[in-house]
Amino acid sequence: MTTAPNSLPDGALLAFFGDDFTGSSAVMEVLTFAGLKTVMFVAPPSAAELQRFAGYRAIGIASVARAQAPAWMDEHLPPAFEALAALGAPINHYKICSTLDSSPTLGSIGRAIDLGVPIFERRQGVADWQPLLVAAPAIRRYQAFGNLFAVHDGTGYRLDRHPVMRDHPATPMHEADVRLHLGAQTARPLGLVDVAAIKDGTGEARFTAELAAGRRLVALDVVDDETLAWCGGLIWNKRDEGLFAVGSQGIEYALVAYWRAAGLLPAAPAAMAAAAVEQIVAVSGSVSSVTAEQIDWAEAHGFDVIGLEAGLAVDAGQWQAELARAVERAGEILSAGRSPLLVTARGPGDAAVGRTQAAVAAVHLDPAIVNARIGSGLGSAAASLLRTGGVRRLVVSGGDSSGFAVGSLGIFALEAIAPLAPGAPLCRAFAAAPASDGLEIALKGGQMGRPDYFGSVRAGRAAS
Repeated sequence: MTTAPNSLPDGALLAFFGDDFTGSSAVMEVLTFAGLKTVMFVAPPSAAELQRFAGYRAIGIASVARAQAPAWMDEHLPPAFEALAALGAPINHYKICSTLDSSPTLGSIGRAIDLGVPIFERRQGVADWQPLLVAAPAIRRYQAFGNLFAVHDGTGYRLDRHPVMRDHPATPMHEADVRLHLGAQTARPLGLVDVAAIKDGTGEARFTAELAAGRRLVALDVVDDETLAWCGGLIWNKRDEGLFAVGSQGIEYALVAYWRAAGLLPAAPAAMAAAAVEQIVAVSGSVSSVTAEQIDWAEAHGFDVIGLEAGLAVDAGQWQAELARAVERAGEILSAGRSPLLVTARGPGDAAVGRTQAAVAAVHLDPAIVNARIGSGLGSAAASLLRTGGVRRLVVSGGDSSGFAVGSLGIFALEAIAPLAPGAPLCRAFAAAPASDGLEIALKGGQMGRPDYFGSVRAGRAAS
């Protein structure tokens, strides 16, 4: 592998575009807590907004692409990719979920790749390959021989047998081989550098052979710290003047691991933490069983849970009335010195999930419209409670819900300020509206965090 320079280059090292908000905040987490200042915008930033964050080492844009059809991606992704390409960062990352949440018709990773590659290839000196790195041992995601595995309740599962992902309500996982899963979304040939080649020293030869065979979208196995750092070195040293990479925050974990091993980045700085607060506002649009455990823990530890009938979101008026009811009750809870938690479901087995699906089917409405209405409604409810309740810390649970909720809050950028759980840090919000500017907010994907996650947000630090 090419000998690394003695220091990292000046300016932005990495530009990223997230297909959901919780995943994007996970990129911020990895880089910020490695000592590299990172900002995430909720739309392509203006020149003035970029100037405000001059000197930051990574710049990202978060989106709701994971919840959208290919036609939406065709319209919205090219302008965002053009904005990232204009930053001139050596690594350009399309951030996806670490469980490959996607299908040919919803959140298509393949469509994003097909849109992104031509845009970045127009840059002179751009690398002629695209790494696909999904695994990240820090969040208990592993890839071996092209198959993705994730740990649930202490047990590792191949993704097509994972208790949550196998039955995901929007994008159920029927194939664990990343090449086959993405092969249904793009016609680009997919290659692989597997764990055996990395371990026996033939990894770079395998990489060269894959490119020679025309497989320029190359999946990379990661099972441990050694393979993680090796993949980081491959990505960094084969970047040419710019690289379009696809993957989870495993991309950033790998780069940081390599930079440290190569002496380009010092050891992690002192851990950051936020002050504890007495009350927070929490909303959840997640149907994950992990979130269900967290809701149960919260209810037993000083949170008041308010159920929302999400099926009413098929009718805008009825949904607004349901939200108004919940906000009124939550306001009473705040006045009593407690923390409200608004939820649309308590796990995949909750009867509310079936009622919502039946309501959507009965009116033949696009589920994406209903999901957007639910997420935006949760954000509007949170904004109302923040304005009137005097609370300055919020948690939003659910990857798709987080994106729509942040939009409702009028936030234009976020930066990570304290680690709470891998992939779900506490962030500071930047917004024009005083109610949201400076707000401390945690965006949590459905499968992220320990059972006491809501308590960690209230405490301002990961539970010990």
